[in-house]
Amino acid sequence: MKILPKSRTVVLMIITILGGCAIIANSNFDDLFGIAEPQQRMVVDNSSPAAFYHEQVQPIIENRCVVCHGCYDAPCQLKLSAPEGIDRGASKTLVYDGTRLIAETPQRLFIDQDSTAAWRNNGFYPVINERQQSPVLNQTTGVMSRLLALKQQHPLPQAKLLPKQFDFSLDRQQQCPTDVEMDSYVANYPDWGMPFGLPALSAPEDKILQDWLRSGAKMAPKAPLDNTYSEQVTLWENFLNGDSLKEKLVSRYLYEHWFIAHLYFSELPAGEFFKVVRSTTPPGQAIDIIATRRPYDEPGVERVYYRLWRERGTILEKTHMPYALNSERLEKYTQLFLQDNYQVTRLPSYKPEVASNPFKAFEEIPSIARYKFLLEEAEFTIMNFIKSPVCRGQVALNVINDHFWVFFVNPNEKNAKEHSAFYNAQQDQLALPSAAESNAYILTNWLKYSKLQRKFMHNKAITMNKAFPGGEHLTTDQIWAGDGDNPNAALTIFRHIDSATVVKGLVGRPPQTSWVIDYGLLERIHYLLAAGFDVYGNIGHQLNTRLYMDFLRIEGEFNFLALLPPETRKTELNQWYQGVSDSQKEYLLAPHKLFSQPSGIDYKTTQYKQELYQLLEQKLAPVLATENNLSSVKTPSSHRQALDKLQDLVGGPTTLLPQISFLSIQGSDKTHYYTLLRNNTHSNITSLLGEDDNRLPEQDTVTVTQGLVGAYPDVFININESQVSSYVESVLALSTKADYEKLMDQYAIRRTNPNFWQHSDTVHADNKKQHPFKAGLFDYNRLQNR
Repeated sequence: MKILPKSRTVVLMIITILGGCAIIANSNFDDLFGIAEPQQRMVVDNSSPAAFYHEQVQPIIENRCVVCHGCYDAPCQLKLSAPEGIDRGASKTLVYDGTRLIAETPQRLFIDQDSTAAWRNNGFYPVINERQQSPVLNQTTGVMSRLLALKQQHPLPQAKLLPKQFDFSLDRQQQCPTDVEMDSYVANYPDWGMPFGLPALSAPEDKILQDWLRSGAKMAPKAPLDNTYSEQVTLWENFLNGDSLKEKLVSRYLYEHWFIAHLYFSELPAGEFFKVVRSTTPPGQAIDIIATRRPYDEPGVERVYYRLWRERGTILEKTHMPYALNSERLEKYTQLFLQDNYQVTRLPSYKPEVASNPFKAFEEIPSIARYKFLLEEAEFTIMNFIKSPVCRGQVALNVINDHFWVFFVNPNEKNAKEHSAFYNAQQDQLALPSAAESNAYILTNWLKYSKLQRKFMHNKAITMNKAFPGGEHLTTDQIWAGDGDNPNAALTIFRHIDSATVVKGLVGRPPQTSWVIDYGLLERIHYLLAAGFDVYGNIGHQLNTRLYMDFLRIEGEFNFLALLPPETRKTELNQWYQGVSDSQKEYLLAPHKLFSQPSGIDYKTTQYKQELYQLLEQKLAPVLATENNLSSVKTPSSHRQALDKLQDLVGGPTTLLPQISFLSIQGSDKTHYYTLLRNNTHSNITSLLGEDDNRLPEQDTVTVTQGLVGAYPDVFININESQVSSYVESVLALSTKADYEKLMDQYAIRRTNPNFWQHSDTVHADNKKQHPFKAGLFDYNRLQNR
């Protein structure tokens, strides 16, 4: 690629001008370098600039920049995961603002604006020079170029830990300089070049990016889709766009559950992902996305078409929710939803009170069919709220425990009509706070939905009592066994303060709490925290969402406790909810008073919960996923014996460990990967704002998983096989911060390590090789500095 020569004289002159003024007024900047206006940066795919971008520039941006700039919580909203995001630039507006009184206008890439010029009118400013175009000005006035140069001029200090002026807290005050403000930024924060708080790019990498920026930062779209992918897109778009009322209703239901999925064709090679979107245009025409806050909002057109939009951005672990499409699923969903044994007489309204309530909107689709669809990929269904595009989910996540198992009620075909009749009768009680949309009141709405939930749980308990007459009682027969071949039958959820992870199987030591989820609970979780949640919503919307999730957690726990003998249920609840008020205890115990039937399980010991876990594990054994279990066949016995000792830890050393540690063990044949997860224990998790007051660190535990679990590593540990035992013993012996620092000195790849990027590249490459459809780039915004 030909790069225009630079003039040393002009460069020195511009640097002198820029450096001689603390702040240059915008008008003066315009006079000196021209008025900023969006440039045409996209080139045709088969050109030499396109090849340079795809082959040399894009890999560097992805592996060095997107690992911090890829989600809503990317600093300054600068999303570098797609050419359109790079060109859009940055914004000083915060996405995460738990105090906003009025909902913010959404700023979603690819959805809310369709051009860089439109983004400029909505507060985004360029990070690539948009003034007079020349190699010199492109390099000396562009924000991205100057931040990269700043890092080269001021590399990381030669120390293990970075000084306090490096603020890595998620709620730190953001510095989002425009080109006019860069001089002030350089003067005030000379060590804050990019990548922030990480090693500088290598000289060859820096040269590639600076050459690219000097030459106008030309970018290109992906190469056209292969015909085999296009054929699959056509096949599924035809399925989603039938003309009958039944087909339209089913497609709306599927869309509202798939809208944040990364759909892929499992019968084709990995690499291409798609999102289902609502479009004004039918299959065969260019997609025209209908931009609404929520997937069920009024589309504003007479006919909605559901289209598969090709994912243009980098796949990120924190937002990647893969969902397989294949010929088997097409046949299964056709039989499940388009059978002739039910009729659809009308299409539901898009009014919030209807559209936000799936029990009203989709009442004509048999509830058993809906439930079986959600169970087909239950991990994905739960992942919709555990991950989602939100990226910083403490509003929803401080309502769940740090480690628990999830089981599901068996969808009983014999009672399909009664199942649908029950949920149709409970429609009003099952209303969700998202009906108030993104500007909501707090107290009045919470009281309203609290009363509705009480009434629903009352009706549910009465129905359960009627369902087990004549001495029949709840047993593990009511637990879904995955239809004999579906590994989604049991899931494990880990919470990492403000992020979380869900995996298949029963991972780790038996947890303190577990949930049993039925259709009504699973559907409401999705519509509360995925379909109905708006990250741009006001404080009322966000708090109501958090408060309502309390009800759903309690309901899932009630379903689990119902399998235990009645006399032990209160004891367990008291253990789970230590220190709660009398009124809260009354609420927790209310459904158990209404449903006090004995368990139908013939317990052999008095260790009821542990025995129940064993019975469930035995029942689900044929379908239990073991990929993430330390006991997996993938784990060498020497690794298992040593690492399993960490899972016996309670308190003590655990209080010094981070939430997520990625452990690499270099073997003679390959590298083995594990994750150390710290499970924070609480006296209870009912407090919205006082979570720290409810912490019981002396009861914290550790789970060690096979493979890498979590999107936000706090630390990388890299050892060889001969060091496994010594590493484990060092962790077991931790008692002070100095001990932890010594541990990191010996075994960690800190953010200051000169080999950080080399290790990062290896981890990402191995993860993608092992999990071609599931893997995405990890996020480094939570890397520790200790």
